[in-house]
Amino acid sequence: MTITAHHASYTNNPSRMPHPEVHMDYVAEGLGPRSWKYQLVEALDGMSRRFANPYIIFYPVVSRDGMPFPVNKTIREIQGRAFREDLAWRGNIVVAKYRDNPFSSMIDASMADFPILKNYLMTHGCPGQV
Repeated sequence: MTITAHHASYTNNPSRMPHPEVHMDYVAEGLGPRSWKYQLVEALDGMSRRFANPYIIFYPVVSRDGMPFPVNKTIREIQGRAFREDLAWRGNIVVAKYRDNPFSSMIDASMADFPILKNYLMTHGCPGQV
């Protein structure tokens, strides 16, 4: 798994910036990409090679009212007994599949991608939101 600085490596062309915040409830308005962060999913634990078409998970970090986002109930159910409040995914997440540049070359995902993402979410908490 690779962690990239927030928007740093992929924002050479700002006209191609995605807007996942339109799918997030209670996210701060008018902040654009400052209201969310992302996590790249390029491989699962134990894999020796990266996915040919990895995933990007967008998650909200700035709420409209300054309060914390509610815990994402779907991911909480996926994590089951492994759920930890301090690492909880909060708010609505947006997942995309991409090739090459994660911000400008998104591709269609299918139901076959769900078990891969479920596996990742089952074993990984949300990255630090500070």
